Amino acid sequence: MTDTTSNKMWGGRFAAGPDAIMEAINASISFDQRMAAQDIAGSRAHAAMLAAQDIISDSDADAIRKGLLTVLSEIEGGTFAYSTALEDIHMNVEARLKEVIGEPAGRLHTGRSRNDQVATDFKLWVRDQFDAAESGLLALIQALLGQAEAGADWVMPGFTHLQTAQPVTWGHHMMAYVEMFGRDLGRMRDARARMNESPLGAAALAGTSFPIDRDMTAQALGFDRPSANSLDAVSDRDFALEFLGAASICAMHLSRFAEELVIWSSAQFRFVTLSDRFSTGSSIMPQKKNPDAAELIRAKIGRIMGANVALMMVMKGLPLAYSKDMQEDKEQVFDAADNLMLALAAMEGMVKDMSANRDSLAAAAGSGFSTATDLADWLVRVLGLPFRDAHHITGSLVALAEKNGCDLPDLTLDQMKTAHDGITADVFDVLGVENSVNSRMSYGGTAPAQVRAQVARWKGILG
Repeated sequence: MTDTTSNKMWGGRFAAGPDAIMEAINASISFDQRMAAQDIAGSRAHAAMLAAQDIISDSDADAIRKGLLTVLSEIEGGTFAYSTALEDIHMNVEARLKEVIGEPAGRLHTGRSRNDQVATDFKLWVRDQFDAAESGLLALIQALLGQAEAGADWVMPGFTHLQTAQPVTWGHHMMAYVEMFGRDLGRMRDARARMNESPLGAAALAGTSFPIDRDMTAQALGFDRPSANSLDAVSDRDFALEFLGAASICAMHLSRFAEELVIWSSAQFRFVTLSDRFSTGSSIMPQKKNPDAAELIRAKIGRIMGANVALMMVMKGLPLAYSKDMQEDKEQVFDAADNLMLALAAMEGMVKDMSANRDSLAAAAGSGFSTATDLADWLVRVLGLPFRDAHHITGSLVALAEKNGCDLPDLTLDQMKTAHDGITADVFDVLGVENSVNSRMSYGGTAPAQVRAQVARWKGILG
């Protein structure tokens, strides 16, 4: 069946319309309609520039402006009829604009191509996602700072290999994630600044002979400058890859934290209690309270990282400039952005609502020989032993405590002296977990004073 509307949009080169299979594989309107607002914003800026440069008349530009606002109103109101025969959002908008205002609509595409049009629309859309991710990260960091400040001196076990290592504080642990998400915030901001160049006016690949003003359209759309090379402008998708890369790292951090929340909320740990808002029950086991939100956040990394790999595979073998392969750049980015924003919002909600179980944290902090390193440090500092000798002596005392079914602070002084006769009763001052964390006053350490200082630093950074 011939589609004359589609033929007209393509021009006189094509005598017959695509069959159903070609239409299905070629059309992107099912997903790129999400860029409608960006497409109309770009067209409005382009039309205003064309009029300012006397390329089209002011009356035509005014008709285009009003017509585009009508189209946008229809899209936002849900009355716009999308057509797969018109392939994409750009053709759909232009066709409807012609129905609304008639002949002036045909002048809108002067001095541009769908190649620079789609690159501009996609950049505007991705830029919005950078801004949304920044907002989500800022909210999450604020929630973590609240937890850190409240529990700056709450002791808990620190882990390596998920084995008890040394006592730390709840606040210190929360601040570790503040630093991670702070770097994610920096990556989002850096990538946004780098991508903020306008492709509009690059046309198909070589620029245009019309006397356009690319600085004017760049400024109108909030770009810092126009892109400096027309080939690069229509070929570039590394701004989307940078978004996916930053999103993947952020999602990985979210996944690590989610994994800890899953472990900590279990009956075996009882470190935290998650609110009912972010938990579900079991259909058969009435005692269950499942951390489903955390588990789903943990899974999001697969979709987001998958999108990163998928787009990299699309782009890796493409010669300059535009190839139809690049139509596959959007669905993956749309899905990744949706899931990142959802994961950020869910994690912020969980962090704000969760309650740390201070007694359970403290009990766990004092088990598992968590102050063994403090004992070794005491042997070095007070008795002047080489650290390797102190390490060996401490290891023998840990073995003695294990044999007696107790922890290090429960050993008697005489038992301690069996490992080294220079040990005095003063050693017991360093074996308590409170003393341990208070002693870690090095910059960035777990001492409550250091935690509070880092909270204050971040509050200053965030304003």
